[in-house]
Amino acid sequence: MTFNLATILRESRYAHPGKPLCHSQDRTLTYEQVDEDSGRVAAALLALGLERGDRVAVQLPNLPEFLLCYFGILKAGLIMVPLNPLLKGHEIAYHLQDSGSRILVACAPLAAEAVAGAQEAGGIPVYVVGVPGFDETPAGTHPFAELLNATDTGDIAPTNADDTAVVLYTSGTTGKPKGAELTHFQLFMNCTVSGELFGIREDDVILAVLPLFHVFGLSSVLNVVVRYGGTMALVPRFETTPVLDTMEKHRCTIFSGVPTMFFALLHAYTSEHDLSALRVGCSGGAAIPGEVIRAFEEKFPGVVILEGYGLSESASTTTFNISAEQRKVGSIGKAVWGIETRVVDDADRTLPPGPEHVGEIVIRGHNMMKGYWNNPEATAEAVRDGWFHTGDLGYADEDGYFYIVDRKKDLVIRGGFNVYPREVEEVLYTHPAIAEAAVIGRADERLGEEVVAYVALKAGAQADEQDVIAFCKDRMAAYKYPREVKFLSALPIGPTGKILKKELRT
Repeated sequence: MTFNLATILRESRYAHPGKPLCHSQDRTLTYEQVDEDSGRVAAALLALGLERGDRVAVQLPNLPEFLLCYFGILKAGLIMVPLNPLLKGHEIAYHLQDSGSRILVACAPLAAEAVAGAQEAGGIPVYVVGVPGFDETPAGTHPFAELLNATDTGDIAPTNADDTAVVLYTSGTTGKPKGAELTHFQLFMNCTVSGELFGIREDDVILAVLPLFHVFGLSSVLNVVVRYGGTMALVPRFETTPVLDTMEKHRCTIFSGVPTMFFALLHAYTSEHDLSALRVGCSGGAAIPGEVIRAFEEKFPGVVILEGYGLSESASTTTFNISAEQRKVGSIGKAVWGIETRVVDDADRTLPPGPEHVGEIVIRGHNMMKGYWNNPEATAEAVRDGWFHTGDLGYADEDGYFYIVDRKKDLVIRGGFNVYPREVEEVLYTHPAIAEAAVIGRADERLGEEVVAYVALKAGAQADEQDVIAFCKDRMAAYKYPREVKFLSALPIGPTGKILKKELRT
């Protein structure tokens, strides 16, 4: 069966060509403009010699150009590889090399790291999107405008429904970041089902501050908006005042975010902002405290916060609380249409309901990834007998609602972003004064979790907390480096020589 996800844009363009698809600072693009400009990007990429199935990496914040790249890549029959704009050069190089990306699109203020990564990856061409104050194209790069010089043919490549549309990198719980292959059909089904659950309407305006390079923002915000013909208000970075200003200016009706965003807005809001249009808050990425839900809904009468759960590997939404009447605060909700969810023990046997029966949450259905890009071993480890093993520990109740209680591995979720401790530890071990290192998550009221490093120094070596933090900050994305460093004479070691992180958490 042939199907291309870009069809959702074309169909909504036919329905209302002049309607705003996105607002971004002082720019507004209609459905017609996004459809035509993304067609120009598609034609330009094919003119550069890219062929069906080639990968194009896009390292952009929430700007209109992200939409043009996304739908242009899909229309051309290529594969989108979204990257976090905060990645450092060597991190970018890893993603480019692992995915085999042919081109990188980056943002001017962060172009230096993009260029460094592209050069390390073998000299991949870099196209740079300018923003106010950063209009110059760095040496050795191309202006993004070159990709808009082609003529839109109106063509949408006849890809197969199970062809990979997006390779979305996730740290997961083991090894280096892995690319989850999400197909055209999976992403279409997720935005279709999610939009129905959210109750989205054509007159809705969704605030899009969740990063579009993340599965939550890409699948449950961008795709949902376009699938149902809504409008989105883009905000490149979460800061309370710009977010509140944007919500008021564009009369936003739906806000999707991670718990830390709800927490920040709750404390930053004053009556100076008119948010009376807001009716739904969708929370995901981490568990949202019941007290935050209660306080938020009390401060914003008429707003209901609905919590869901999903992963990069599941194209976003897997379970969801569908309404104020049917939700259970503290739960991630029930499995959505077409998805099966179970709690299993270590032998993959289904556990009975009840908080005393905690096991690993496993899922299968139309939303499950095709596999990890070029990594059959990791795919076989994660997907067994058709069930994807999430690594999250939880339980189900008698009504089929699921609850997350812990993570099976050591993944730290800081402000909605996944931080893999081993990646941080590998950087710590390159510090000339450090002999041993271990990274864990510490509960944090604002961010959910904070990254904490425990280190033991080499004999005779010296280093202080700020030195270690600065060392890490220079070598990794801003959300990853530890904000707290604790020094021990030696880290606790088990009989096999493994560092006992459990003891560090006590």
